[in-house]
Amino acid sequence: MTINTVAILGAGAVGGYFIWGLSEKLGERLWVIAEGERRERLLRDGIEINGRKYALNVRTPEEAAGVDLLLVATKYGSLEESLPMIEKIVGEHTVVMSLLNGVDSEEVIGERIGKEHLIYSVMKIASERKGDQVVFDGPSTSGVFFGEVEEGTSTERLEAIAEVFEGTALSFHVVSDILTQIWYKFALNVSRNQPQAIIGCGVGAYEDSEHVAYISEKLREEVVAVAAAKGIDISKPTDGAGSSSPSAKRARYSTLQDLDAERPTEVGMFAGAVMKMGKELGISVPYNEMTYHLIKALEEKNEGKFDY
Repeated sequence: MTINTVAILGAGAVGGYFIWGLSEKLGERLWVIAEGERRERLLRDGIEINGRKYALNVRTPEEAAGVDLLLVATKYGSLEESLPMIEKIVGEHTVVMSLLNGVDSEEVIGERIGKEHLIYSVMKIASERKGDQVVFDGPSTSGVFFGEVEEGTSTERLEAIAEVFEGTALSFHVVSDILTQIWYKFALNVSRNQPQAIIGCGVGAYEDSEHVAYISEKLREEVVAVAAAKGIDISKPTDGAGSSSPSAKRARYSTLQDLDAERPTEVGMFAGAVMKMGKELGISVPYNEMTYHLIKALEEKNEGKFDY
């Protein structure tokens, strides 16, 4: 198997990492998927990443049909509305990697296009939107972890993807335990992304406040319990996708960035998903339940539902 063309659906913080890493190697064989007004804007303005403007080869889903590798990098809240586009893009031999946070995007996409197209993956990147540009520190970014759910690390598809990424600035890791890595990253997001969003503080609070650290640990314990019920052990420390990266104490993760910008958050993908799975499995998750409602209340406040 050879991958000649790569398409990116979602030119945001994560999609920007792959535009940054693959543009020089792939050139016109790297496509960004968009339609309507967004397509016109991306064609006109391109995207600015780490202070550099990138012109984009923008294609509609119909124009990108049959691409060799599709990288799905939308926001979780946009996944459902993106499914018709994904369906149009995926051809018989297209391989799809979902770079979304959470633990169910592969399931959602697979139900629409068939799980045989999927390579499971998880991203680890500290990126943010500053005005109209995407900003991240490339050399310190852990990048993408990916693998086959059942077949280990030496399949033809994995080798083809690795060959595309090799020789670029992208950091990538082919792993044999991808489901475990996805759950480690999920636990990290649930326990580190959400508390700081509620309190409105930088990540340094996890070290400097025993109370913030306590909330974080209780949220993580609930994810560990849910994962165990699904046969996945994430109780031990890891140096993979679920390990914390060095960050400035003032660093603000995506949920707090969304609240700061008065955007909807992805709390449904974090605490909301833990609540749903806890209910299905008969596991009590009170810390995630409270966190979910607190963040939804902050969203309502941003929307002007109450201001008194």
